[in-house]
Amino acid sequence: MLNILLLIIPLAFALLIWFTKGSTSRMAALAGTLVQLLFTIYAYNQFMALGAAPFEINYQIAVKPNLVAHLSMDGISMLMVILTNLLLPLIVLAGFNRYTERANIFYSLMLLMQMALNGVFISFDAFAYYIFWELALIPIYFIAFNWGGEGRTQVTLKFFIYTLAGSLLMLFGFIYLYTVSPLHSLDWETLRSNPICKCDQSWIFWMLFAAFAIKIPIVPFHTWQPDTYKTAPTQGTMLLSGIMLKMGTYSLIRWLMPIVPDGFKEWQYVAITLSVIGVVYASIIAIMQRDIKKLLAYSSIAHVGLISAGIFTMSRVGLQGSLAQMLAHGINVIGLFFCADIIMNRTGSNQVEGIGGIRTLAPRFAAWFLIVVLGSVALPLTNGFVGEFMLLYSVYAYNTWLSVFAALTIILGAVYMLRMYQKVMLGEPLMEKMQFEDLKWNEQLVLGIIGVLIFALGIYPEPIFELTEPVLKTLTP
Repeated sequence: MLNILLLIIPLAFALLIWFTKGSTSRMAALAGTLVQLLFTIYAYNQFMALGAAPFEINYQIAVKPNLVAHLSMDGISMLMVILTNLLLPLIVLAGFNRYTERANIFYSLMLLMQMALNGVFISFDAFAYYIFWELALIPIYFIAFNWGGEGRTQVTLKFFIYTLAGSLLMLFGFIYLYTVSPLHSLDWETLRSNPICKCDQSWIFWMLFAAFAIKIPIVPFHTWQPDTYKTAPTQGTMLLSGIMLKMGTYSLIRWLMPIVPDGFKEWQYVAITLSVIGVVYASIIAIMQRDIKKLLAYSSIAHVGLISAGIFTMSRVGLQGSLAQMLAHGINVIGLFFCADIIMNRTGSNQVEGIGGIRTLAPRFAAWFLIVVLGSVALPLTNGFVGEFMLLYSVYAYNTWLSVFAALTIILGAVYMLRMYQKVMLGEPLMEKMQFEDLKWNEQLVLGIIGVLIFALGIYPEPIFELTEPVLKTLTP
């Protein structure tokens, strides 16, 4: 029953918000996401006390074909649900001093997407999982298409085609798994225990991997991402970068590795190599960027490349590091895009060059922005350090040479992030008669919460490990 409430609460508020207007829509959206967050805290306490039992739901949808909606929860699912429902109130709050046309539709779509994201993370059968996977795509498509910037039509269409192609490949893979299952079932446990020959596992791996790699994205499946992140409205970019890409990394652990383990091992080296190439390639491109949002988009590709490399090591430390880094990246990246949005709205410029001197005009903003940047470059005692250290260690244990290139993320990440901060925030103002108001109340609150989380999870990450360690023991030797 608790799983159903995780879906019903955002869906009910999405329907309610549809009939509101103006600022009432924002207030209703914030109320809905806060209610969901409070319920998530209650669900977490229930999970830690009672395990998966209160979350277990099996509902027979059809007998022929045998379709069952199996909703459940384990530590990995709970972590992703926490990430989703923790970030949504911050994303809604970030837009409180921005005018949004048709705000009721905009925030209804956000809450509908929250429902679908929760559904992806609690689905333990491929049928329900695929339905929620597709449902999560629809709201963000309309958000990017209707509220995006210049060139949004072409960019959003490219994003839609990419993700739809990946979804179709995944669907074909699941249909084949259903046909070869002795029980004709798409349940996760059944698929996991279903013996599939190595020759079939190889091509099934690529059907599923392509869908997940597009969503993450992993090079060379990434070309939709930078332009989409740039043109989407900032709150849409936060949804994409902070939560939606975690659908892909989560799915590598939940679906790809357990269901086609031989295919996973066969293509392990290729996948890690692609991931490491993404780390280096995206970091170099980020250094060359002059547009702040594009710089952050390529930075995100580099970070998730390291996450996927750690997952493909199939080691417990790599998987644990990837989960810690998923949470850290989600927190840090919405902070970075929010800071970029503040700069663009105050100055009218999205360029790294030509601004300067913001620190002298807005010292509080400069301080919080620096904290988010330091978390992103994995300074020790920040949330980015814990997962990144474990990920690099896991890649080193797998292959020394690959770890050398993966470790370039430490140097290159510091180069493009600190250089960007220096150019934009330090020195003398370069724009004539520039005025830059310091943080408004909602901006202070969002960045304050993010800053506290950056240090709290960097100093004491143990709750993440306690939550996910039991399930990782069942997935790794």
